This record gives sequence, structure tokens and C-alpha cells, in this order.
Amino acid sequence: MNKKKEGARHVLIVDDEPDILELLELALLRMGLEASRAKSVKGAIDLLSRHHFDLCLTDMRLPDEEGLVLVEYIAKNHPSLPVAVITAHGSLDNAIAALKAGAFDYLAKPVSLDQLRSLIKSALTLPKSASSNESGGLLGNSPAMIQVREMIEKLARSQAPVYIRGESGSGKELAARLIHEKSARREKPFVAVNCGAIPENLMESEFFGYRKGAFTGAEQDQEGFFQAADGGTLFLDEVADLPLLMQVKLLRAIQEKKVRRLGSSQEEPVNVRIISATHQSLAECVEKGRLRHDLYYRLNVIALRMPPLREMKEDIPLLAKAILKRINSDMGHCEIAAEALHGLSQYDFPGNVRELENILERAAALCSNNLITFDDLQLEPKAGENSLPEGELPLQDYLDRVEKEAILDALGKTRFNRTAAAKLLGVTFRALRYRMERLGIK
Repeated sequence: MNKKKEGARHVLIVDDEPDILELLELALLRMGLEASRAKSVKGAIDLLSRHHFDLCLTDMRLPDEEGLVLVEYIAKNHPSLPVAVITAHGSLDNAIAALKAGAFDYLAKPVSLDQLRSLIKSALTLPKSASSNESGGLLGNSPAMIQVREMIEKLARSQAPVYIRGESGSGKELAARLIHEKSARREKPFVAVNCGAIPENLMESEFFGYRKGAFTGAEQDQEGFFQAADGGTLFLDEVADLPLLMQVKLLRAIQEKKVRRLGSSQEEPVNVRIISATHQSLAECVEKGRLRHDLYYRLNVIALRMPPLREMKEDIPLLAKAILKRINSDMGHCEIAAEALHGLSQYDFPGNVRELENILERAAALCSNNLITFDDLQLEPKAGENSLPEGELPLQDYLDRVEKEAILDALGKTRFNRTAAAKLLGVTFRALRYRMERLGIK
């Protein structure tokens, strides 16, 4: 082992092939890094016990043990040390297993020097673990939310594909952005794509770009989502909505880390981390033949579950106040009554945090005296539950309540455009204005 230069970053390379060791060490030295060699898992563990390293590069096939054993040892005993694995071409199953075990990333043989340099730069710029205050909008002190934030900290230190599962409105894109912002890719783009919103005939050009003249109307070269996210993160929301033919092309792009623009004969390398999400069950989509099993295997390397709001009811008051603070910055000062907070805490929120935001935005716009009361929330009754307890109100009062809810709902859908709301309700503008005055709707 060479004597380490003052201040130089130190990389441990583990391989039993002299040519690979020579290539890796030469590349590292040209980057101004120090390198130490080991030819076995035992030799690597011995060096780790005696020296500090900033990165470990290990082959998966070693004389005494599989490289996976070293990955697991480092994850347990040196959790802050990023480790990347080198795997034979066509042995991506091993790379996936290593990523699940805690590896930062992988390289396929024959090793591309460009990809090697990119990986090393990413690994050596990994941020230190962030403080617990850096929640990125994922607020809450419930056990479920604390677990989510802890998992995000771990995921941010990896390049492994992540699959985020959760109900609509549970914050899947917010979690994906936070993983990106805490990662070594934080200075590069975060590109979010709703896979269900792209017409099937445009998918290939949208994802991979196209060359001038590739089709009628292609007047200049255009990059796709992969090129736009190069060096950063590509977030594929509702990934299960991709048609099967596009799934094949996406799988190749993920495995080869290369894409081909429409109308081009050449592939171009892309360095993109994939984070995917869906409100559906990917496993069920595979069973029904709507998602390729091999793509599922590549996307679902590490899973992050976003809990529904009904599992973190103790966080609702904190979330409500934070959302209201943001609303007040746009609409003026508004407070929420204790009874309203209590009512929110008892509600199941089928639409999760997004529904909570919508409820508070509507209530803030329609409340009187800048105070949101329980009635202003207009919470939907639970299934099988009457909106009002039987016999509590006279018939006219009950009908007034139903009419008021219908008018407020129409106003909310039309962004408080009374002309549009009247049309939606099937009444004249004059009739709507009369009913609003009678019911005290301002």
C-alpha cells in the first residue's frame, strides 16, 4: 500500500484480477485519489480495521467469499462508507442483491472509465446524514413518519432504484424529491414524469428524445426525460400505467444505462437514478400481466411505503397548522378553532394529506371572521353514516345544511366563480345569489 498523501481521499479496491486492480488504481490516481488493494474479503476486512477509507470498490467474485459478504460487513460495521460492486456483464442479479444489502451503486464489466469516474465523484460527494429538522415538508412525530424520514436518509446514500408505494395524496413525489435533495445528485436535475399522462404514440420520443427529421414535425434535435435528468433523478409516477412495449425499452435503458434517440443509430450513455411510484400494487400488476416481471424486479430494488394519514392521526394538528401558515402567506391571516382541529383529528382522510390541504384551502376562503370552525371544514361523513344524526334538526334546517354544502362544493370546484357554479348546479345566477344570501354564504 502506498503511503497516503496528506488530505487525499482514500479508496479501497478489492479484486483478484491484477489487470482490473491496475486499471482501477490508475484511474483513481489520475483523479488525485489514493488507492489500497485487497485480493480477498478477508484482506479487505483487515485493511478496513486498520485504515480509514472514503470509498470501497469490490468485485462480486472473490477467492474466499462472495463480494456480497463484504458489502454486508461494511453496511453493518462502517455504515458511512459507500461501497460499489463490480459485476460481470449479464450478472445484474448479483448487483441487485448488493444494492438491497446496502451497496451504493454497481459497475458492469468491462468497466467503463467514464462510468467509473462518474460513480466515484458521486460517492465522494455524498452528504453527511442530515439533521432531523431537515424534513423537506414531511412533517410529523408519529412513529410511521419518523420511520419514513429515517428510511429516506438511508436511501439518499445509495444509487439503488427506489419504489415508493402509497395511496393517492400520501406524499410520494415529496418523498422522491427529498431523497434526491439529500443525495449526491442534489445539484443535478430532478425530473418528475406522470407516466399515465403521456399519449402512447409519444412515449418513446418523450422518454428518449429524437433527432431532427425523425418524424414529421421533428424540426430540431430534442432531448427526452432521460437526457434532461442526466446526472440527477428521474421520478416515474404511476409507472404501472406504462404500456408493455414501453416497459421493454425502459428496462433496457435502466440495465444498460444508455438510451437511443428516435431517428438515431447511436446509443448515448445516461447517468440517471430511477425512483418510481404508484398507488397500485406492483405485485398485483405483475400477476395480472400488466407489468413485466423483469421490470418489476429492477424497479422494486428498495421499497419505501408512505403511510396514509389515518395511520398518523397524532400528526394532523401539526400538519394542519403548517398548511394553514402557507395558506395565510397567500390569502391573509386565518386561524383554526380547537373544535375544528379536533374534528380533523377524528377524520379518516381517504385523500390523505392532499385532501387535508384542499379542505383547509376551501375553509380559509369561505370562513367568517378569519376563523375556521368545524362547520367550515365540510368533512364528508364516513361510509354508512348520515351527514347529520337522525332527529337532531328540523327538516328545513337539514335541507338548508344539504343545500349549503352543495353550493360550497360547486363554488370550490369552480374556484368561487359564481356564474360557473350556478351552471354546475343547474340554477340561474340570480337564484344562486339569492340562496347564498339566505344561507349566509359570503
